[in-house]
Amino acid sequence: MRVVLHSICFYNMKALIIISFFLTCFFANAQKINNADNKLLKQTEDTLALYSKQMVFAQDASSRFYADSIFIKTLVRALKINNSFSYPFDSVTTISKIYPPDSSFRIFTWQIERDESYFRQYGAIQMRTKEGSLKFFPLIDASDYTSTPTDSVRSNTNWIGAIYYGIVAKEYKGKKYYTLFGFDDNDFVSTKKWLEELTFNANSEPVFGGPFFDYKEDSIKPAQPAYRFCLEYKKDAKARMVYDPDLDLIIFDHLISESNEVNKKFTLIPDGDYEGFKWSNGKWLHIDKVFSEQQLKNGQFPMPAPILDDNGKPNN
Repeated sequence: MRVVLHSICFYNMKALIIISFFLTCFFANAQKINNADNKLLKQTEDTLALYSKQMVFAQDASSRFYADSIFIKTLVRALKINNSFSYPFDSVTTISKIYPPDSSFRIFTWQIERDESYFRQYGAIQMRTKEGSLKFFPLIDASDYTSTPTDSVRSNTNWIGAIYYGIVAKEYKGKKYYTLFGFDDNDFVSTKKWLEELTFNANSEPVFGGPFFDYKEDSIKPAQPAYRFCLEYKKDAKARMVYDPDLDLIIFDHLISESNEVNKKFTLIPDGDYEGFKWSNGKWLHIDKVFSEQQLKNGQFPMPAPILDDNGKPNN
């Protein structure tokens, strides 16, 4: 069975060190969890770790969905504990937990497989609060209820589900923009990678999407206006979409159809060339060829080895 986090391969080592430094500084200065609450969080974490693995590895779908139900209730109970934002839940390894560089929030995301043709994503945003109380937005996957998931701005209650494996923070005219990198197993013939812009409105509520991706339409990319960007490609083709902090670019595989049928997403595979996006004046502007001077051979994409292997185990 595919594990939801097998595509977590986001920053290079330099960026990982920088992020770790900021998170270490934040947690060191965060409100401390008292001993009683820390003990309770540790006990709750053990339960979360157990059910999070069952959500992925249980043999039948009913057991996976049951584990998911228990996991959600337990997670909400854990997050209600004062100053829980400072607790990392390190042993809960089969879900994604990402923070922006300013540590103003964190996003939990995961997915449940019913069978090879159906995957559903779940998630939650936990905001950092001064007093340590819970400010929490559940993410409700509404992907089943739209035929064109790229055509609208959405809230947390009609979210286009994805497992977020990376985040890039930008600013324009004093407003913060968080670009989310997402993965969706989709179905048994194709996989999706997402770029999603996250902002917060005047009420500090999350807003997903907007006219932030500027590119010329072609037969492979989503039709404009696209309020989120999607690469859909052949199952297990391993198309990549990451941020390179040294180049300050989003880089992704250029896709072609192996059968010359570009409208059939399940035929699309990487051809060894790379496209990209560069942030400029509040938008991601498309770059047709990132490495125009030299063609990189397969396997030379500028990214680290995945944190987890295809079985969800750490790459040691």
